[in-house]
Amino acid sequence: MIAAEVAIVGAGPAGATAALNLAPYRSVALIDRRAAPQWRIGESLPGAARRLLSDMDLWDDFCRDGHRPCHAFRSLWGGGGIATRETMRDPDGPAWQIDRARFEARLRAVAAARGARLLMPARPIAVVADGRGWRLSLDHDGAAETLTCRLLIDAGGRGSRLLSEFGAVWQARDRLVCAFTRYDAALLPPGIVHIEAEPDGWWYATGLADGATVIAFHTDADLPAARAGRSVMALAERVSTRPMLGALLRGRAATVGAAGFCAAHSGRLGDIAGPNWLAVGDAAMAFDPLAAQGIYNALYTGLAGAEAAHRALSGDAAALGAYAAEMKPVAAVYDAHLAAWYGTERRFADRAFWRRRLGAASTELTDRPRRDAGVATPG
Repeated sequence: MIAAEVAIVGAGPAGATAALNLAPYRSVALIDRRAAPQWRIGESLPGAARRLLSDMDLWDDFCRDGHRPCHAFRSLWGGGGIATRETMRDPDGPAWQIDRARFEARLRAVAAARGARLLMPARPIAVVADGRGWRLSLDHDGAAETLTCRLLIDAGGRGSRLLSEFGAVWQARDRLVCAFTRYDAALLPPGIVHIEAEPDGWWYATGLADGATVIAFHTDADLPAARAGRSVMALAERVSTRPMLGALLRGRAATVGAAGFCAAHSGRLGDIAGPNWLAVGDAAMAFDPLAAQGIYNALYTGLAGAEAAHRALSGDAAALGAYAAEMKPVAAVYDAHLAAWYGTERRFADRAFWRRRLGAASTELTDRPRRDAGVATPG
């Protein structure tokens, strides 16, 4: 039997951030199905992240870990030719291209150093609520374990169904999916992010800090274009036709290091907190990768969720509700910005992908079960 005041399910950026902020004050168990972080698409942090990392005493470690600044964003979006925005003009300094596995490993290590108990690999088999908190039945590296806690944090990502039986209803905004290929060679220079719109979606491409290159295509799961993501060759052929990226990549063959197809839709929980529980990161609010705010959102909600959990365990009955209320304007600002970003691209307004984002239907939320566990997004 393992007892903790707080159990956090999911040790990605959101869960590990919550753990490292809570561990100095509370007994914390951090649970993840993977023993160690793996490479995942999703390597962007805005310059504003420096403030969060500094507040959590993580900035010096971040600098030592060799993440690279992102110097510019190049886009072919909305007509008018290729545009370049230099990030050094941002008051918060440049954006960052992070080594995702190294970044997550650092957060886990800090959480452990500050006192969190890491249970990895482990996954919940059953979750039961009682008047005193929660009882989790775990598969911990093949052995059965029981964990009790007073407060439960869902950090399981966009695909989590951990709390679906307790009022956590997922609301999906769209059907966006991401098909990606990681090439081991440096086809594109590091420090520059490329975004290009096309009739059935949009592309993201960049050179990574480790010398590799990642290319990703975003479209809706029900559109014929989504089939391009099921084949590395089909994806390469499709990107070769694009005016900006095709010109950059033409004739530059490389070895495929990884490839995948994953959910990337916007969505959120109807309620992101309830009796003795709250959600953080993508499990609470998942952002379209066009916003490039996914990891920042994980850090922000991980910190805010940790503060709310600490207050709740100290007897503040309003703490969890206040956390949920704090996230509502965040979601509203995101919605407005996303509509504005997509609204600037009208060359393909007659195509299904763009009609959905330019029309009123894009504001509707649909409730659905979560079936996309284990996905990741660029940003």
